Amino acid sequence: MEPVLVYLSAMDRPVVLVLDFGSQTTQLIARRVREQRVYCEIHPHTLPFDTLQRISPRAIILSGGPASVYGDDAPTLDPRLLELGVPVLGICYGAQLLAHLLGGKVERAHAREYGAATLTVERPEGIFHRFAPREPLEVWMSHGDRIVALPDGFENIGSSANTPCCAIADRSRRFYGVQFHPEVVHTPRGSDVLAAFLFEVARLQPTWTPGTFTEEAVQMVRARVGPHEHVICGLSGGVDSSVAALLCHRALGDRLTCIFVDNGLLRRGEAEQVLGTFRENFQLDVVAVDARERFLTALAGVTDPEKKRKTIGRVFIEVFEEQAKLVKDARFLVQGTLYPDVIESVSHKGPSAVIKSHHNVGGLPDRMNLTLIEPLREMFKDEVRAAGEELGMPRDVLGRHPFPGPGLAIRCLGELTEGRLEVLRGADAIVTDEIRSAGLYDSIWQSFCVLLPVRSVGVMGDERTYDETLAVRAVTSVDGMTADWAKIPYDVLARISNRVINEVRGINRVVYDISSKPPATIEWE
Repeated sequence: MEPVLVYLSAMDRPVVLVLDFGSQTTQLIARRVREQRVYCEIHPHTLPFDTLQRISPRAIILSGGPASVYGDDAPTLDPRLLELGVPVLGICYGAQLLAHLLGGKVERAHAREYGAATLTVERPEGIFHRFAPREPLEVWMSHGDRIVALPDGFENIGSSANTPCCAIADRSRRFYGVQFHPEVVHTPRGSDVLAAFLFEVARLQPTWTPGTFTEEAVQMVRARVGPHEHVICGLSGGVDSSVAALLCHRALGDRLTCIFVDNGLLRRGEAEQVLGTFRENFQLDVVAVDARERFLTALAGVTDPEKKRKTIGRVFIEVFEEQAKLVKDARFLVQGTLYPDVIESVSHKGPSAVIKSHHNVGGLPDRMNLTLIEPLREMFKDEVRAAGEELGMPRDVLGRHPFPGPGLAIRCLGELTEGRLEVLRGADAIVTDEIRSAGLYDSIWQSFCVLLPVRSVGVMGDERTYDETLAVRAVTSVDGMTADWAKIPYDVLARISNRVINEVRGINRVVYDISSKPPATIEWE
């Protein structure tokens, strides 16, 4: 049976609609709009017109994209969209498409523009309402085509050295186009451009907050779940599942049962911390399942990372299903799906290539005949943290670095044994402790260590050792899509290395990973 998805969306919420034409930065557009406290949603450019009408957007943003408006199978939009009387902002390809559909001319530029450029504000109005005449604006370009003839009713309001029509406007219809990317950090005042479009052009109000979302989600869960029906939630202790659980607990009280599975792949003291937080602090009904031996038995001899992930997922489903059957009148399953996951599933080009499979409970609803509730499916990660703060979650839980579903299994490279996992737990505790002590934890997106099945010769106490290697990994990032290695001071790295080698038996060498994403991934497996 196919799972039933419950979409928790407010029907009367003012919406800014972002249509995706394949840009790598479409998600950033939505994030920047929400930072202005205006709610927005991303949909593919193929969104049917009748669906678009039902959404009834208050403003529309057309994203960039890699195509040319004259190319074969160039993505386009239903021209009726431009007759709705709704303000429209086209970004890069979106601006070219807007000009093309309305009778302008787009052609290949003699000199492509990729990277930083300077735009001159010709007319300080509309999207440039917050700028002065002739003010220079540092912007980020990424295009090979350019607009060379404007449609009727449009005028040029900004230009750069290589792009005379860098920003265009039809003030009467409230149509705007920019050839640069206001959503990226490399356009320092891009937020002012977007804010002017939202508030001066579209005349919206900054009323949407994670707190608003929290109350809406609570009310919708109450409306969806019947008075005698029960809900179950897989609680891992991570931010996403924790906030989803607290939302449903606020809505349903003791009709929510959380299932926490200790798979033997957790960090030191993690199971006790999760149970203490949610049982004692929040009085949630949490069923704790000790499945450590079951998971390690299934993983014995498994070294391939994909096989590890799939084995863990399979055993988790088996354990969770057994426990869920014991919950009387269970009709719903809560899952902490976030908005980036939703966007990826309906993106312009479909899901990205699989780099590595992700561990979730996606295989459960069809097996268990449960209706799926995803109370966070409209939220980005930072918004989930803000919602968690509204719900009273402790800061140490909200600020916790991301931890993979398969746990230490993908940080313990090679064969998994309880002995190697215990070595990794000891080293992990030291890394976390030193990062916190140095005041670096909150400024780092993710820090952890990886136990490598690589032995080398060492000398300890005048004796020869032949032990394994530990790789320390720490990265800075905004959303995990891209990341750079964190510039941890040498003295902190020295303390980490010294403590690990002296306090954790089985490691005699520590290395620091200085790879960025891309080309590397954040996790090693």
